[in-house]
Amino acid sequence: PDSGGGAGRGPPPGAAGGGSRKGCLSAVISGAETASVHLRPEPGLPHPLTLFLSTLTPKFYVALTGTSSLISGLIFVFEWWYFRKYGISFIEQVSVSHLRPLIGGAEDSPPTTGFSATIGENETNRQTLSECKVWRNPLNLFRGAEYSRYTWVTGKEPLTYYDMNLSAQDHQTFFACDSDSLRPSDTVMQKAWRERNPQARIKAAYQALELNNDCATAYVLLAEEEATTIVDAEKYFKQALRAGETVYRRSQHCSSQSSQNEAQLRRDTNVLVYVKRRLAMCARKLGRIREAIKMMRDLMKEFPLLSMLNIHENLLEALLELQSYADVQAVLAKYDDISLPKSAAICYTAALLKARAVSDRFSPETASRRGLSTAEMNAVEAIHRAVEFNPHVPKYLLEMKSLILPPEHILKRGDSEAVAYAFFHLQHWKRIEGALNLLHCTWEGTFRMIPYPLEKGHLFYPYPSCTESSDRELLPTFHDVSVYPQKELPFFIHFTAGLCSFTAMLALLTHQFPELMVIFAKAVSIVLSPGLD
Repeated sequence: PDSGGGAGRGPPPGAAGGGSRKGCLSAVISGAETASVHLRPEPGLPHPLTLFLSTLTPKFYVALTGTSSLISGLIFVFEWWYFRKYGISFIEQVSVSHLRPLIGGAEDSPPTTGFSATIGENETNRQTLSECKVWRNPLNLFRGAEYSRYTWVTGKEPLTYYDMNLSAQDHQTFFACDSDSLRPSDTVMQKAWRERNPQARIKAAYQALELNNDCATAYVLLAEEEATTIVDAEKYFKQALRAGETVYRRSQHCSSQSSQNEAQLRRDTNVLVYVKRRLAMCARKLGRIREAIKMMRDLMKEFPLLSMLNIHENLLEALLELQSYADVQAVLAKYDDISLPKSAAICYTAALLKARAVSDRFSPETASRRGLSTAEMNAVEAIHRAVEFNPHVPKYLLEMKSLILPPEHILKRGDSEAVAYAFFHLQHWKRIEGALNLLHCTWEGTFRMIPYPLEKGHLFYPYPSCTESSDRELLPTFHDVSVYPQKELPFFIHFTAGLCSFTAMLALLTHQFPELMVIFAKAVSIVLSPGLD
């Protein structure tokens, strides 16, 4: 600086404007260039981000990890709540419904079925504690002609003691009454049903026939257990029919005389219905299908109040074998009613008929591109309805699980009912072109629509949790009992749970060992600094 007067301090009079501005502008530009040069890390110097991280205190890391743990925990709780309520991940739904179309992906349009909740409410009120009631299998095999043959070939027992004990109780209930003491042959047969040894039962049946040649229940036992072929079983049942009709007519004339005679009439009616039904099943097995259908129709017309025996399920199977689908639909229209208990035979036969209308030309690719037609939508809804009732059947129909001989008793909605249905109806599904393909493409969608079937359902009461224990008693030990296929948690539920756990662990470690975690964070930043540069 000039130490002289005022003339030396300021610019010349003529250069006070432009020269001063140019000097300031050049100074600003040179300063900016100098700053930009200093911002670029020179070789061998640490990155600015590394310098920034090195200045942070342990309190910052504790606050950061704690906040991230809290946020990830809130996301996890919200994801879990949304999945419990709607059965799908919120993040997954948003990404598929909103983000995927924006980035050019094809939007999936899964069929939305119009399930009515009122049906489920009606059935919930009707069934509370009787959800795991065991039913007599309407299509059970013959012990001597079929179950015993399996034992001879494989050396395995297809029936459990629990199952056979239930059959013995059924025989005592249906084939006995208080007046049996008046007839010695019936007294012998009462003891015969309680015998655990098959040979002892057969011996008792012959003893009853020696006392009374018209003992229908003795012929029934011989047809079930001694006959080694269906032809022999049919011969015994025909003898039982002749004897049973004679006793039944006699009981009809005496039924009004006393309550004891009324009980005897009920017993003789049960014997007659049982014999006629088994004769119809023999005709079905021997290929005389039209004869079997006529016998079943006559039996249902003669004894309409015995619908609990589910003779209509025998009729449905015979009509399907005859490929008389119009008659099958007529039977379904009568028995597939909201007030009647459902079964796998009813639900899956209804699904088969609706699938038959569209299965031959159904293609998943075409359906996803153009959407489902009305007929295809009805078929998918019927399959979802059937799967909701019994979820074990598709694996047997699709041969993803091996079949065994069906038990003599079944648990509705259980694995035992699925085995019994698939054993007789698999051939009917195979006969219709594309039916199994349609089932394969649609049945798993039910579990995406019903996230927690043990708590709620769309068409039926919640799936009973006691089926597994009951099925294990009904099915043999060598069979892998199927349990309800649990809905798997979506990926984002696992991801948010892992993220929450990881950040919570980081927050805990940072709070307990702040200096050590700061050193770890600085080390990570140094390792990552070349990539950041």
